[in-house]
Amino acid sequence: MHILHTPEALIAYRKTVSGTIGLVPTMGALHAGHLSLVEHARDDNRHVITTIFVNPTQFGQGEDFAAYPRTLDADLQKLADAGVDAVFTPTPDNMYPQGYQTYVTVEHITQQLEGAMRPTHFRGVTTIVNKLFNLAQPTIAYFGQKDAQQVCVIRRMVRDLHIPTEIAIIPTAREADGLAMSSRNVYLSGEQRASAVCLSRGMMRASALYHEGERQPHRLLQAVADEIDNEPLAQIDYIAVNTARTLAPIAVIPDMDWGRGDMPNDDEPLLLSLTVRFGKTRLLDNTLLPHHLNTRAGLTQFLGAG
Repeated sequence: MHILHTPEALIAYRKTVSGTIGLVPTMGALHAGHLSLVEHARDDNRHVITTIFVNPTQFGQGEDFAAYPRTLDADLQKLADAGVDAVFTPTPDNMYPQGYQTYVTVEHITQQLEGAMRPTHFRGVTTIVNKLFNLAQPTIAYFGQKDAQQVCVIRRMVRDLHIPTEIAIIPTAREADGLAMSSRNVYLSGEQRASAVCLSRGMMRASALYHEGERQPHRLLQAVADEIDNEPLAQIDYIAVNTARTLAPIAVIPDMDWGRGDMPNDDEPLLLSLTVRFGKTRLLDNTLLPHHLNTRAGLTQFLGAG
């Protein structure tokens, strides 16, 4: 496995390989969810490149950039075992040298949900992803469903800038009790970890109501909120329903008056997303409604496809 530390090294490596390239961008602290992306990339492509870079420009003031878990040696071993061909591990100075002043901005769909909570976040995401695409020139890039708005933003950027890379969306990997796998789960205390299962329980409750025919957004959102409110350690940032294709807003807790306030008339698939805090740890999760669309094929067809 090639370990590449600079943009110049990645450019040089890319010139030596031919055939399809699968790219898996990560910030390290790898878990089974990341490795599922690698597995899909390995199955689909002749070569797989993974990146490990904790990107400072997507962290806002007071966020956990300095404390974000960094486990490079363990990560490299996992990637070698998974059959990755090359790993790109630059430093911030490599990617943002002195005098750097160019950023990529996607408008509109970055201004709600995570964008409303973290105003500079997506500018950092789209800038670094665009740079990685330029360097690796992947055939397919792999992203997880858990960061659903990020997926929608990247798909919009790829379409708008005519980037010749396919975006593959892989369903969220979960622990046995339903908690979405996340590098930030290591921050949770034992009690918080037990409480955090309320996110998936709430989404399952809403999915069941939707399957039974419920289409009133306030009832779906309230079902999730009721489940989370049963956990005293959980503090809701937001629970939202958006159209899956475009992220057009429908309703959100705590405001409950965001957007039109009613569902599309034609049962257009929806994205139910939520962010909940446990102490200083902020967890996010989501599901498509109806539930059966939470597959690679369903996510690719609908999530951010508009």
